[in-house]
Amino acid sequence: MTARREITRQEQVWAGEFGDAYVDRNRRLDQLAGKRHLFARILARTRGVGSVLELGANIGLNLVAIGELLPGARLAGVEINPKAHAELARLPRVEAHLASLFDFVPEAPFDLAFTAGVLIHLAPERLEEAYARLHGASCRYLLLVEYYNPTPVEVPYRGERELLFKRDFAGEMMDRFGDLALVDYGFVWRRDPVFPLDDLTWFLLEKRDGSMP
Repeated sequence: MTARREITRQEQVWAGEFGDAYVDRNRRLDQLAGKRHLFARILARTRGVGSVLELGANIGLNLVAIGELLPGARLAGVEINPKAHAELARLPRVEAHLASLFDFVPEAPFDLAFTAGVLIHLAPERLEEAYARLHGASCRYLLLVEYYNPTPVEVPYRGERELLFKRDFAGEMMDRFGDLALVDYGFVWRRDPVFPLDDLTWFLLEKRDGSMP
């Protein structure tokens, strides 16, 4: 019998009332234009993306934006918070999974698997496992849209400790997985006069095993 894994404090927090409050704060349809602009820029650097998985999808605004840009693509999202998952599941094109990213294993890998503002909220000691889950969920492209810092640092978050961390997530993944190559990267600024979003740095990686063109 497989032993039940230990649930982290961060998972408990995001699955509970603290995560519910996050859902209420981030139900912002006014951000869709900015998200479309961001993902249009990223997807322009890819080829042949017919399936997309978001780990930590919240209510699915990223997937809505991607769905408008890739109208024929299969979309799936994994979300740990039941309140967010209920809204995610109402999106007509999205396969919604209520689970921790540490527990979710897709039946088959996706062309693009990504996180957006998720790795920053995970327990640092579990990042290696999170990287492995993200890597295994993709057959070609991986995207990380997170807060960047060249060295690991913890930042207080809404008066709480151990809930927000910055580091070089993409660099760490490239160091761990030798089949990953950088395709492109960029920055989104909250003071952008046309498409403001949070201050996020994105990294698009590609698996290259010798068979990719």
